[in-house]
Order: sequence, then C-alpha cells, then structure tokens
Amino acid sequence: MIRTTNLLDLTQFEHAALFDGCEFPWQMLPRIKEYIRAHLKPANHARLVGTPFVGSEVFIGEGTVIEHGAMIKGPAIIGRNCNIRAGAYIRDHVIVGDGCVLGNSCEFKNAVLFNGAQVPHFSYVGDSILGWKAHLGAGVICSNLKSVKSNLTVIWDGRKIDTGLRKFGAVVGDSADVGCNCVLNPGSIIGRNSVLYPTVNWRGVCPPNVVVKLRQQQEIVAKR
Repeated sequence: MIRTTNLLDLTQFEHAALFDGCEFPWQMLPRIKEYIRAHLKPANHARLVGTPFVGSEVFIGEGTVIEHGAMIKGPAIIGRNCNIRAGAYIRDHVIVGDGCVLGNSCEFKNAVLFNGAQVPHFSYVGDSILGWKAHLGAGVICSNLKSVKSNLTVIWDGRKIDTGLRKFGAVVGDSADVGCNCVLNPGSIIGRNSVLYPTVNWRGVCPPNVVVKLRQQQEIVAKR
C-alpha cells in the first residue's frame, strides 16, 4: 500500500531510475540533487511568453510553454509539453515529467512530478512526489517540516517507519485528486485514485480508491 510500486506507475516517468532499489518512494528524495547533477544537460527548447527567468542549470523539453513572470531557478529538468504559468517559482532540484502544469503562484522545491501531474494555482510542493495525473486543487500545501525537531515517521500496518528524513512533504499517488485548500501534513501518503474534499487537513496514510469527505456544520440566520 505504501510501497513505491503500489503508489506510482514508473513507466510514466522518464527518470524512473531515481527509484531503483527504493522500497518506499520517499527514499528517493535525497537522491534528486545528485541525479540532476549527473544527468543535467542544460538547454531550453521551450516557447517563452514575455520574459520569464530561466537559470543556467536547467533543461526544458520541446513543446513546453513558459509564461512571463515565471522563475525557474534550477537546477531542474523539465519535460516536454508542459505549461509553466505566470508566477510559478521552481527552486532547487526539481524534476518534471511530460505534460505537466506548474501554475500561478506555485512553488516547487526538491520535488518530482510524474507525467500529467497538475498543480495549477497557489500551492507549495516541497520534498514531495506527485504521481501520474495527480492533481492538486488551488491552495494545496504539502507541508514538509515538523515543528518538533525529529525525523518524519510513517505509521502503517501497526508499525512506525522512520523515514530518516527531517524534510518530507507528501507522496500523492497516481490519479489522486486533492481538493482546494487542503493541507497535507509532513509525511502524508495519498493512495492511488483517492479524492480529498476541499479544506481537509490530512495526516498519515490515505488508502487508494477512497473519498475523504469533510462535513461542516453551518448555521444560517436572518440578517439584522
């Protein structure tokens, strides 16, 4: 359920070698920096709209569009036919597959996005993995650091697994959909094809193929 192959279709990511030998997907996160260093061949094949900033340690594939106001600081590897919208901020050590959307006022750092992942509006994706066709609604935050100074743990099947990581945001499985303004607490795992209702504050492991509903009690009174 929380193993790499239970959450992610590695055929939908050109850089699947990152996950070689990783029983759990978060084991890949410390590898991103060295992988980019070993494989990066800087080049920009994108179509630029206006004057976005593209750093010197960046590769961008053909068919990708980068809008005015985006900043790709790098080092980063970005695939083909992506849409990088105005205000996107792509920091250090980000790898993006093909056909992804990195949207307005979204920030990415030490993260991996599989093909077709979409993050259109106002989100933070740090030390996280988004699977094939995963979608984050507007304002989703992948919180990646506990207030208490200790490693992140994942609790599953009655045992506590020490990830060995101080910073670890979320793994969002293939085709999962996280609703607007959700907060994924550090070390969250969202199973394949699951849906979180808007504003859910999620912690822990969400199974695959479920809907996490949030019911608010509301009161309507006459206006005085």
